[in-house]
Amino acid sequence: MGSERRTIIIQVVLFILTFITTTLAGCEWCFGISIYTFTEEGIGFNSAYSWADFTRGMGFSIPLLLILTTHEFGHYFTARYHRVRTSLPYYLPFPPIPFLPNIGTFGAVIRLRSKVRASVQNFDIGLAGPVAGFIMTLIVLAYGFRTLPPPDYVFEFHPEYKEYGLQYADHVYSQEYYNEHLKDKGLLDMEIGSTVLMELFKWVAVDQAYVPNPHEMMHYPVLLASAIALFFMCLNLLPIGQLDGGHVTYGLLGGNRHYLIGRIALVLLLAYSGTGVVTPADGVDGVLGWGIMLVLLYYMCFKGFTRSVQDAWMYAVLLFAAQFLFAWGFPGITGYPGWLLFAFIVGRFIGVKYPPAEIEEKLDSRRVILGWLTIVIFIISFSPRPLIVREISPITEPVKQQQKTDPAKPQQDEDTDDSEDEDKKPQFFTQRTALPDNQFSR
Repeated sequence: MGSERRTIIIQVVLFILTFITTTLAGCEWCFGISIYTFTEEGIGFNSAYSWADFTRGMGFSIPLLLILTTHEFGHYFTARYHRVRTSLPYYLPFPPIPFLPNIGTFGAVIRLRSKVRASVQNFDIGLAGPVAGFIMTLIVLAYGFRTLPPPDYVFEFHPEYKEYGLQYADHVYSQEYYNEHLKDKGLLDMEIGSTVLMELFKWVAVDQAYVPNPHEMMHYPVLLASAIALFFMCLNLLPIGQLDGGHVTYGLLGGNRHYLIGRIALVLLLAYSGTGVVTPADGVDGVLGWGIMLVLLYYMCFKGFTRSVQDAWMYAVLLFAAQFLFAWGFPGITGYPGWLLFAFIVGRFIGVKYPPAEIEEKLDSRRVILGWLTIVIFIISFSPRPLIVREISPITEPVKQQQKTDPAKPQQDEDTDDSEDEDKKPQFFTQRTALPDNQFSR
């Protein structure tokens, strides 16, 4: 068997495995049906899992892989147009693992088998993937919003909402509701972050009553797949290093400006994602433990574009100190820690620098327009908080214990005792408090 044929077989097998794993993930995310069972005896396989359950998950896997495939073949055909030898896409399956939520795939990659010599070629190949994937995302989103199920579809997953009717959203996402219905249990709630593009599609939907609440969008497979695809497209469009967005900014602005913008983008990404991770409310042990880990992560990211190890440590400590002081002054404002992993991957492994091409060419007006259009695509598709997962539990008011008092001894004033206790508490480190109702969402 020739090496080329063997490679194609591997690619086909990887695609089939990715289709299976994304379908299993879609069935679990959207419909709560897993191939595993979790009992007191341990973890087992769900014998009741059926072919019908599997096919329901295809409503998620097919649109997700359609967008992903269109993105990768945008790169592939553009590379072939420029006579750059390249491979077909390698799909990367992510098998279902208990207690490790995932979407069934790490994405897909293509391998360039010959050197890209001209900067224009790099620009075209880098831009083609996101543009092609975005066009397919528009088609998938249009289909998803044109085929929305009736508003009472959500009652299939939350029959307890029926008592509130179609106005359930006015009642079920408050702390009072959780205190009343959860009792001593807890739950994980997932909210899909909005983007300008998603809001535009909601606005032009045929019937606004059919538009799902962000807390329930996970039950709409096509919309969930589109939101995830937009998230990964925006990751690729970050103007850093040799990401797709890096190719675009290098072609538009040149090497020096690209390098400056890449460093600024990485610092801003770290600053935003790390804000609120470590706060004065964590106490001394929490600040020392998590703080050291956060500083170490920053150091590994900054090490890629600083002149010395000392500079990398200095920037890491300064960033952490700024975030800590910000959390002290503005405790209610937090970033999105989910970006930390991707910031680490970009800063540590992908890098900020962009190697110059052998042939540096100026972009023509058509490519310049496409480049700026790609930046607009990034802006309207980006969500600062793409996926919000909350652990929700009921909050009960503490009950003061009644102490027996000796009638012969005068009772002390409780207010005086409380004030004395408050004076003894350190003022710099405080305890976390429950959010008020209007700041707590499911």
